[in-house]
Amino acid sequence: MKFIKTLLLISITILIIWIDLPENLPVNFNLGKKKINFKINPLSLDINFLGLSIKKKFNTQLGLDLKGGSHLVFEAQTSKTKPEDLNDALSSARDIIEKRVNLYGISEPSVQTLKSGNKYRIAVDIPGVTDINEAVKLIGKTAQLQFTEEATSDAKIATQTPLFLRVTKPTGLTGKDIKKATVTFDNQTGKPQVSLNFSGEGANLFSKITERNVGKPVGIFLDDYPLSIPTVQQVISDGNAVITGNFTVDQAKELAISINSGALPLSINLVEQRNIGPSLGEKEVRQSVFAGLIGLTMVLIFMIVYYGNLGAIASISLIIYGLISFAIFRTIPVVLTLPGIAGFILSIGMAVDSNILIFERIKEELRKGKKFEIAIKLGFGRAIDAIKDANITTLTVAFILFNPLNWEFLPQFGMVRGFALTLGIGVATSLFTGVVITRRLINIFYKKS
Repeated sequence: MKFIKTLLLISITILIIWIDLPENLPVNFNLGKKKINFKINPLSLDINFLGLSIKKKFNTQLGLDLKGGSHLVFEAQTSKTKPEDLNDALSSARDIIEKRVNLYGISEPSVQTLKSGNKYRIAVDIPGVTDINEAVKLIGKTAQLQFTEEATSDAKIATQTPLFLRVTKPTGLTGKDIKKATVTFDNQTGKPQVSLNFSGEGANLFSKITERNVGKPVGIFLDDYPLSIPTVQQVISDGNAVITGNFTVDQAKELAISINSGALPLSINLVEQRNIGPSLGEKEVRQSVFAGLIGLTMVLIFMIVYYGNLGAIASISLIIYGLISFAIFRTIPVVLTLPGIAGFILSIGMAVDSNILIFERIKEELRKGKKFEIAIKLGFGRAIDAIKDANITTLTVAFILFNPLNWEFLPQFGMVRGFALTLGIGVATSLFTGVVITRRLINIFYKKS
């Protein structure tokens, strides 16, 4: 068992270091008379398994302020849109564009709706994309809503495959066949639901779809993103359908808006395109990173001078924390902006704070005459509550700033979410390294169990 744990630990360490490697790292050396010259890159995956294709590159993603990108402005054609539906359609188009860009692995775009006179526009800034044509392809012109059904009738395959991967066969029914989606309430339970009203052709097609899928799931996808996958209860031939689920009123409204945005005749035309450079100069970025390194070095020196061997152990733990956090940033991936880097540096302070609390508790127990191994156990045990409370408080603030539920009264877009994300990941990782890794290192170096 000990051998397996050691092997697992070594494997995880190699994986983390491989993910953290810089891109195109040159390796040059002489082996006898033979000259070795090659480049090492971070881990990348290209796996095909049971029909599923997994492609993943673990590269560092930089934001608009550090790398620049593309600036696109689309003008919305609102002449055929009802005035009462206009705000919902524009809001949904903005969200759809952001989802579409994120779907292609480009996180943290800046998407804003603008009004100039009687013209409505959507401005999109995409980090890291300097090819204008590529950027336009990412966004497209209209949102595509489609209904799908199960691609196979094999019951064994169906039960072993996730639901959203089973309903991949197009039915021919799309958003253009829906007249309107509205939020209604179930007469018996009072729960919110989404009612769909189809056109004549759409009603006929939907009737055939439900007839052959009674008791089976039917998917509703917007830009390949699953909005809902309800199970057909009966044949529906009157052109009206209801999507039920454990919706809140806001969730049902959001679903109705998303469906309507695919059905509304609201197209967007590209009216402006240009490349944009990083909003921060190379000098400012270099100075910011240098300041962070100086601060980190001073912290490490203080810990070693003040706590001696324990401080050296804390420094090693802090380096391990940095490697794990950076690997997580690349894996998600997190788009690093200057506020995001600031959040990461702040989380380093939280990691050091955890070690200081633990060491001070250990010193208190040693002053009471306790043996070192007992002082370690008591020190960790009594410090964990304070560490947990401090980290939970910070994680709560990070959750509010990140606003994953997109509450309108909190920030929904912008770099503040990048700050919150790196801070949250850093604090969660520091809780692990401060308590688990530091304790393991102490046990190893002092040969205590």
